[in-house]
Amino acid sequence: MFFTYLRRELRRRRKAALVVASGLALGIALVIVVGSVSSGMEKAQGKVLQSLYGLGTDMTVTKAAAARGDSGSARPRFDFDARSDDSDAEQSSDRVMVQGFQTLAARTVTEVEGQQGVSDAVGGLSLQVVKVSGQFRQGQFRQDQNGGSRPGGRPGAQPSPQGRVEGGGAEFDVNSYSVYGTDVTEPALGPLTSSKITGGRTFTASETDADVVVADASYAKEKKLALGDTVTVKGVKFKVIGIATPDSGDAAANLYIPLKRAQTLSDAKDEVTTIYVKASDSQRIDAVKSTIRKNIPGTTVTTSADLADTVSGSLSTASDLASNVGKWLSVAVLVAAFLVAGLLTSAAVSRRVREFGTLKALGWTSGRVTRQVVGEAIVNGLVGGVLGIALGLAGAYAVTAVSPTLQAQPGSAGGPGGGPGGGGPGGGMGGPARQTASKALDVTLTAPVGLGTIAVAVGLAVTGGLIAGAFGGRRASRLRPADALRRVE
Repeated sequence: MFFTYLRRELRRRRKAALVVASGLALGIALVIVVGSVSSGMEKAQGKVLQSLYGLGTDMTVTKAAAARGDSGSARPRFDFDARSDDSDAEQSSDRVMVQGFQTLAARTVTEVEGQQGVSDAVGGLSLQVVKVSGQFRQGQFRQDQNGGSRPGGRPGAQPSPQGRVEGGGAEFDVNSYSVYGTDVTEPALGPLTSSKITGGRTFTASETDADVVVADASYAKEKKLALGDTVTVKGVKFKVIGIATPDSGDAAANLYIPLKRAQTLSDAKDEVTTIYVKASDSQRIDAVKSTIRKNIPGTTVTTSADLADTVSGSLSTASDLASNVGKWLSVAVLVAAFLVAGLLTSAAVSRRVREFGTLKALGWTSGRVTRQVVGEAIVNGLVGGVLGIALGLAGAYAVTAVSPTLQAQPGSAGGPGGGPGGGGPGGGMGGPARQTASKALDVTLTAPVGLGTIAVAVGLAVTGGLIAGAFGGRRASRLRPADALRRVE
């Protein structure tokens, strides 16, 4: 009887039901679109962070920034010999410097790994190599045409050589590139894990002191490096064994070499610039961060959430818009839709006073009348939910189809070194200095719709129906048969 009457009344009042369902549908569709766009923003931001962080890394530990005026940040010096026998010979000098001039003792890696909540930790050494090469050209002395005699000179005096030096000079080229020393015994953690080996192979655990190198794909293309070629760093020839292509953004460094070799080249024995940390529970990253900062003084701990705050550009603006304006707009529209649905349902009850009065006169209780009204409202809500999901999916699909391109600028948070190369992504964020620190990354926006979003939409549909039913049911329950039968539609 309940479902038969429910079906008949919904069919008879389908226009009013459609109005209520449409209002709920618009609110639910807006929630789906905003939710999917927000998910797309998080996914896009994740791509940017992935280009700055090693995969699987929850946080990084670096040395706290030194006070201003520290002599450790002295400029590199290049010395060249003055050669008289062969002035045209090419000379070169290179300097291997630690990024940001801030290092931690290698034993700190073990200390970090021993902290509560830390699953794994591995150290790395970020270096910058500056090579100056070129040659001096000796000038030629040319004597004056008059043979060097001076006007007004004494008769019979020996002429003195008069002339000028022509030509000569110097021409030098400065080449700068980044090198990262990675712990080859821990391949699952560190910056190299954010790249895919597209040629050759990666390091093996036995190559801790080997003269081998993995080159970034862009750098290898620029320098025309191929597998089997050699790269000279501070007089040491390294064999190219692999080509790494970053998954997104730019690479952590131009070249990757074993950590021990990097420490030897930079005279930084048993030192690291960055410690990559994997937490045992990703939900307790903040607690692990606090533990490390408390137990290991003089360090800066940076999480991916901290790094996300430094990302600027249109991606950040759009993310803030979706998070703030979009969510509040969704809430406002939903509240309005619920109120409108409730008022329309209450108004519909007012127009059905004679009907409900008759039903009560026939023996229907107030509870049964209320359940009838609530049942109709819930069905309207479910219909609105279906329409809202359809509209929301269409909106999300439209955003994905258009795929607008956003820009992200990974900024510096003033970490060690206080500038580019300050020991962290973007110059001071807890990893090798990034080439991306000075230019924007283009990220394509998508709007993925997850099952969680659909579940929220269904829940909102039922909630909207219950709210509308509460409005109408309360009014219907207060009707008296005698008063109802005196009313004429």
